[in-house]
Amino acid sequence: MTVVGLDDTDSRETGMCTTYAAAELADRIRDSGGRVERLLLVRLNPAVEHKTRGNAALAVHTDLDADRARSLARDVLGLAQTDDPKTNPGAVVADCAPDDVPPRVADFAVEAIRQIQDRTTATLLADTAGFARLQRGNGRGLVGALAAVGAWAALDDWTYEHIAYREPDRWGTERDVDAESVRAAADRHYSAVWDTVDRASGYPVCVPRTPCPILYGIRGDDPDACRAVADAIDSEPIDRAATFVTNQGTDVHLQDGTVGAVAEDSAYRVDGTVAAAPETREGGHVFVPIADGETRLQCAAFEPTKRFRDRVRALREGDEITVCGEVTDGTLKLEKFVVRELVRTEPATPTCPDCGATMSSAGRNQGYRCRDCSTSADGKVDRPIERDLEPGWYEVPPVARRHIAKPLVRGGFDGATHPER
Repeated sequence: MTVVGLDDTDSRETGMCTTYAAAELADRIRDSGGRVERLLLVRLNPAVEHKTRGNAALAVHTDLDADRARSLARDVLGLAQTDDPKTNPGAVVADCAPDDVPPRVADFAVEAIRQIQDRTTATLLADTAGFARLQRGNGRGLVGALAAVGAWAALDDWTYEHIAYREPDRWGTERDVDAESVRAAADRHYSAVWDTVDRASGYPVCVPRTPCPILYGIRGDDPDACRAVADAIDSEPIDRAATFVTNQGTDVHLQDGTVGAVAEDSAYRVDGTVAAAPETREGGHVFVPIADGETRLQCAAFEPTKRFRDRVRALREGDEITVCGEVTDGTLKLEKFVVRELVRTEPATPTCPDCGATMSSAGRNQGYRCRDCSTSADGKVDRPIERDLEPGWYEVPPVARRHIAKPLVRGGFDGATHPER
């Protein structure tokens, strides 16, 4: 077996996409008489500054010998958009089965998903393992390529994405996809297939807005259901299609952290107590701090998360929650949160049991007294308050979700329901 990892063939400005390069490599392998066991789409750390939108690296698992696979990979790297100085493609060719990569390479895959990695480390590790390297530009793509080689041995939660590609002469033009057919197909196969549309607005999330070759991508837990949704979509002609095994929708990027111990450019799952009322700032962004003792961590729901911000605004000081998201510039960008315990009462001035009037202060540390009835109370009382939240999980809408973030519909979340389901 041979594993070929690819990364950084795409460009923000001119399009292209590394999934397309991997699909092209797979076709060339088949044309050469080889068999493709699987195509692997690995989402890496979403906090990487130089990424394009999804920070994807790809791997092709094949029975073709490593020398022939390396030659084909070199040809495919020629598809990279290297006119863009930010595009620095790399490939790693491993002469081993996907399950048999060295443990250090598997560890590197997890590290590249959760932290920032550098090409020097990737280069040395690939050379130590005896893997062939190919690169153009500064070779930054070697980081993702090596991570993609190690991912199959490192991870155990996988989903699927079926991607349809446009005819090349249509790249960069407006896509012709019938939104109603997308919504109908998505409804028929929900929840085995998810994040095809934003179910509240009906927006077809599966159709990108960039100049890349992708026409649409259908994600889910069942590859046959993903393909069935794709088959039911009315659209412009499709040039080719491929089904990828992927770590999308798995939350593998999240690490357990604490309020006082989170690192920049990494993503965490953190327990805390809401430390102050949420604040809506310029641009519609909502900020709320959580605390553990005297230590605080600022959390934010940015404007693109839309209605999710209302759930954040409904939090109150004292609520016990767990937040999930990426930390940048000292702020955790919320992907989802779970309410563990809600504040249900607030201190209130007592009312007179005889006349119902609000009591007045009787003086410092002297409690309260009704001026008319002379009744008294020792101090404030707990008054029930109505809440717009219930215990459970709340998530950003699909239109704002990170590729790697796990949607609640997949289940498996600890101890709490999804109140909005």
